Amino acid sequence: MTESYTGWVPDWSTEPPADGDFMLVLSGQSVLKPEHGWLVPVSLLLGKLDLSHAVFLGYLNEQRVYVIGVDKPEVSGLDPVSLREALLVREKAPTDLLSTGFQVWQWWRDHRYCGRCGEETGFHPRERAKWCGHCGIPWYPRLAPCVIVVIRRDSRYLLAKSTRAKGNFYSLIAGFVEPGESLEGAVAREVREETGLDVTNIRYHGSQHWPFPHQLMVGFFADYLGGELVLQEDEIEHADWFLPGQTPPVPPATTIAGTLIQAMERELSGGDGSEGL
Repeated sequence: MTESYTGWVPDWSTEPPADGDFMLVLSGQSVLKPEHGWLVPVSLLLGKLDLSHAVFLGYLNEQRVYVIGVDKPEVSGLDPVSLREALLVREKAPTDLLSTGFQVWQWWRDHRYCGRCGEETGFHPRERAKWCGHCGIPWYPRLAPCVIVVIRRDSRYLLAKSTRAKGNFYSLIAGFVEPGESLEGAVAREVREETGLDVTNIRYHGSQHWPFPHQLMVGFFADYLGGELVLQEDEIEHADWFLPGQTPPVPPATTIAGTLIQAMERELSGGDGSEGL
């Protein structure tokens, strides 16, 4: 199959893989990539891998695609490429397919047993879920919503360096949504907790899947309302207000952080910042 990823359609099936189908092969946080493309014909894996644990992902150009994980990356003819490299560096990588594959495989491993009674789970007959026959409840793939925000103050915007960042690398304020909290409420709380600032005019800008391991990043613009920078020391090493074009290294445009930063720079330069998502 010549892999054109514009025909990617996620779906669900309990049918096992067969000759003629294709496999996304994972090992840890890496894709085991063939020389050409990202998928391996199932015919080349028969007798080499135990395919009984493969999980259906969907259709690529009407051909079935599955995912499977292996403990060791040494599979003949396949080279490991880290997920971060695939999503952030490889321009032609099928990011939606790879993200779906990693998140589905993570979910499949995490829900082998029911979290309520401990019984082994099986296939749900109609939808992508693990099923506990004892409790009669489904276990769906986990998605963890996270907010990320670029904050404007006059002609500048806020960048922050995480305590976990390597080198002089800056990004945006981000955090997980808490139970019972709106997305806008999470933005205001995270900004206040990590920087001591209050924000207003919180407005949605875009979203991005982020399979590390199962986040959904929801991006916002916000305006500075008040307060002085008081940093949460275990999260933020340094933060400051920057003019467009005068920033330290920031995430690439392939990330939602990079997209938000570029959109804010366009807005500060006279555009409306709505392009690019």
